[in-house]
Amino acid sequence: MLRWFRNAALAAAVLSGTATAHNYHMGLADIGYNADTGNTEIVHTYTAHDVEALLANLYGRQFDLGLDEGQDALRRYLDKRFVLAAEGRRLPLQWVGVKASADTITVYQQVDGAALPAGTVLKNGVLTDFLPGQINTVNVGGSAGRAAATLTFTAAKEEQRLP
Repeated sequence: MLRWFRNAALAAAVLSGTATAHNYHMGLADIGYNADTGNTEIVHTYTAHDVEALLANLYGRQFDLGLDEGQDALRRYLDKRFVLAAEGRRLPLQWVGVKASADTITVYQQVDGAALPAGTVLKNGVLTDFLPGQINTVNVGGSAGRAAATLTFTAAKEEQRLP
């Protein structure tokens, strides 16, 4: 409980200093099956400032996401907060890379050699533990006879079954 209050206080302090930068917190992920490669590809996009503030809060220092050390820190976080599971087992997400700009952080991942099975569950709590107002939108491409869909994840709704 003490940790929660400490994190909440730090988040409030960080957010009060960034209110002029932006007053919305959102992430976007696209999940789609690539028939040419046989992989399910995932592309995440987040506000750079939010990711940088999160990592500074978690590790007590700044990271350069252009370096392996910074990418490793982000990967460790995403591995906990963005999880695909089918039949009660976690699907292995392969890290393809990251592209960082002044405004956005784009992360590329994939599930090697497979389309997502029916009933796959997505837990998407990226940044919702740090920014209570964070809204994550996930676009799921249609494949295997399933229609495309858009899902919204928040701190109160971090887990959903994909169509």
